[in-house]
Amino acid sequence: QVQLVESGGGSVQAGGSLRLSCAASVFTYCIAWFRQAPGKEREGVAIIQPGGGSTRYADSVKGRFTISRDNAKNTVYLQMDSLKPEDTAMYYCAADPSMHSWSSWPRYSYMYWGQGTQVTVSS
Repeated sequence: QVQLVESGGGSVQAGGSLRLSCAASVFTYCIAWFRQAPGKEREGVAIIQPGGGSTRYADSVKGRFTISRDNAKNTVYLQMDSLKPEDTAMYYCAADPSMHSWSSWPRYSYMYWGQGTQVTVSS
């Protein structure tokens, strides 16, 4: 059973920063961050390969968010800078053993999901 536990969400003013963490019970999978705001579709934010050398980002966060992983701590991070009110959402991390989870991101149906952490950005 793969477990993913997100943390680090909170409330911040526009222009501020937050760092989300995703603690994973397995670390050989691609791990992705998604977000979903009320009334909106789920959106892929970023994804990182198991080795950490390759990353991909949604255009809406490129240049502001950075995904990274610490293999010694089995944790993936999402550093969010220059936050905007439109970044307000529940943020989830997801993992899957298939490499299609990388090539088909963000449309792929990931097998494992965390419970989410709320990010609220006020103007």
